[in-house]
Amino acid sequence: MQFQNTAMPVVVVNCKLGGLAIMRSLGAHGITLYGVDADPNAPGMLSRYCKRRIVQSFDEDFPERLLAALLRVGEEIGTTSLLIPTSDETTVFVMDHAMALSRWYIFPKNEPGLVQKLISKKGMYELVTRHGVPTPFTLFPERLDEVEAALPQVKFPLMLKGIYGNRLQARNKKKMVVVNSAKELMEQYQEMDEPGFPNLMLQEYIPGRDDQIFIFNGYFNQASDCLIGFTGFKIRQAPIHVGCASLGECRWNETVAKITTDFMKDIGYRGILDIGYRYDPRDGRYKVLDINPRVGQAFRLFVAENDMDVVKALYLDLTGQRQPMVIPREGRRWLIEDFDLVSSLHYHQEGTLTFREWLRSFKGVQEGAWFNWKDPYPFVKMVKDLLKRAVYWNLKWLGLAKSS
Repeated sequence: MQFQNTAMPVVVVNCKLGGLAIMRSLGAHGITLYGVDADPNAPGMLSRYCKRRIVQSFDEDFPERLLAALLRVGEEIGTTSLLIPTSDETTVFVMDHAMALSRWYIFPKNEPGLVQKLISKKGMYELVTRHGVPTPFTLFPERLDEVEAALPQVKFPLMLKGIYGNRLQARNKKKMVVVNSAKELMEQYQEMDEPGFPNLMLQEYIPGRDDQIFIFNGYFNQASDCLIGFTGFKIRQAPIHVGCASLGECRWNETVAKITTDFMKDIGYRGILDIGYRYDPRDGRYKVLDINPRVGQAFRLFVAENDMDVVKALYLDLTGQRQPMVIPREGRRWLIEDFDLVSSLHYHQEGTLTFREWLRSFKGVQEGAWFNWKDPYPFVKMVKDLLKRAVYWNLKWLGLAKSS
């Protein structure tokens, strides 16, 4: 596809794998891109399409620092730019400072508090139940004694998850774990709990393989109409069974699409959306697991025959250009190379993935998160880092690694 107008620059905040995909998706059309990240070696910052790299962290306690940096960048660019945050925290930041940022940037604007509700698992649960959208049974105990009191209401196994998963991850904790007994639940809760900040929830465990987790990826305009929408499913996850898609397939699911578009219209959501469901074989319903009111790192899994994706749709819509017809590439597969290598080993170790099945799973792979012939350096850097980690773990296994 061809853009009629590529004059508006784009500033990407948080340049991890999702940021890298944005750089490649828009940069190949000649659009000027700027990257903002705390890490100068973040994947998107290493892309050949990143014209300028602004090293700036985001601290929730001092948001004015990122605000000042973005306003300074906007002034230096000297013209209106499209602002794309790629993390939960930076997405909320943009909504919180929408008035000030509007001096130099355009971005989808939502009603106050909506994005925060969707990002919080607790806020999301209240919203989906109010609108009649299926979701697993969930409890939100705030203390250990409330967990103990809730035991008669739950069945094992169950999921122990973070209401704000990234906050758990920042504390070097897992975002979620499967627990199989009351004793294990109490132990894991104490291990993952953050005193003074209730951030854990108990969620019904839905049985089934990882390929029963479905994703909707779309873009909604200012009227909350879905201008572009795709669906697909996970094949493998990293970490296995509880993580992000390390290998996925684009495949249309009418039920998932209708549930999502109706729900977003009801709540008046605007912008890019990444939402996950699990199919429950016990009642035949698709149940919401999480909602990401932003671009997801796996958005390039979902591509049309003309290479349209949700980021291109965002750019076209906010620059007043016509949206082309979208015909999804059914059967297209996409993977995160390093994540999938590690997760494949773990699936194999648990006995659920043979070598022959592993080889067959790559049929249909059309794109990787890291590899790109026209933009090779991020992939080279990833391979170097992967080899360093492999050498370190081998030395550690041999007892030769230096303690950090």
